[in-house]
Amino acid sequence: MGNCSQARRTSRIRAARPRLSLMKRSPFHPPGTTALATVCVSLRWALALALVCGPSAISAQQDSLSGSSHLTPQQFEIETQRRRLLSSETEDRRDAVMRLGAMRRPEGSRVAAIALKDRSQIVRATAARAVLSLPKDEGATLLLPLLRDREAFVRQEAAYALGENRSRTAVAALSAILEREKDDGVRGAAAVALGQIGDEHAVMALAPLLSRRVPASGLINRLRRSKKDENEFVRRAAARSLGQIGNRAAVPALAAVLLDETAPDDVRREAMTSLAIIGDVSAVPALRRVLSSRDPYLARSAWEALLKIAPEERVQPTRLN
Repeated sequence: MGNCSQARRTSRIRAARPRLSLMKRSPFHPPGTTALATVCVSLRWALALALVCGPSAISAQQDSLSGSSHLTPQQFEIETQRRRLLSSETEDRRDAVMRLGAMRRPEGSRVAAIALKDRSQIVRATAARAVLSLPKDEGATLLLPLLRDREAFVRQEAAYALGENRSRTAVAALSAILEREKDDGVRGAAAVALGQIGDEHAVMALAPLLSRRVPASGLINRLRRSKKDENEFVRRAAARSLGQIGNRAAVPALAAVLLDETAPDDVRREAMTSLAIIGDVSAVPALRRVLSSRDPYLARSAWEALLKIAPEERVQPTRLN
């Protein structure tokens, strides 16, 4: 009898051991064979997270995990930089824009376009170049409003970007800048951009810059309505752009500045180069007169241009004899 009772007690203890060992196991490592225990642990963690952080934390975590799991590496990078554009730090936003532009993908440029309205001028200016991977007309549509930005630096970068974009839809706006803009850097950028675009309709806006006189700065000069020659960089950019466009309508203006000995040497040299590129015979008289120029570079360039435009003109420059 006693032996039977002892045997029953031993069997009960052995039967309880698995349940006891299950209870002692760490909740962080639920047994793989016990699905119910796994569900219970997950529910306990979800409940703890909800109590500490609220339901929004669980939702955000789920969105983060489910949203990125199906993205390609490129899409994941774009999404990462898009979120950085929401940063309160200017440098973070600028870096995000640069990374999006460096991808050279339309998808990245479309996200970078958000920064064209950023509160920081350096971010807006950086974004102007970051949207250049978009189709021409789409990019120009986004960039054109920046030509009216309150900061000259942003307007300048937008003009350069429009030149690289090369959309002809920007020609009218860039031509208007040459007339109304007060900042030399912005006007120069617009002149460069028009040459890159290469539309012949810009000739009428660029040609007057070669001999243009603008109001002089200073209170006394404004009262006297004094004027000075257009900025040298603007004139040089205009001369170069006229050659890039290559329309013969620019020849009279280029020839006039070529013969103007009061004009800066660099402006005259650019005019010479552009006349040689255009190659119109109406420039021959002006080229002949420059053969005796005090500037040996200009004289040699005139001689080389004559050989190209009118091969019969084989008179060597006097400075080179």
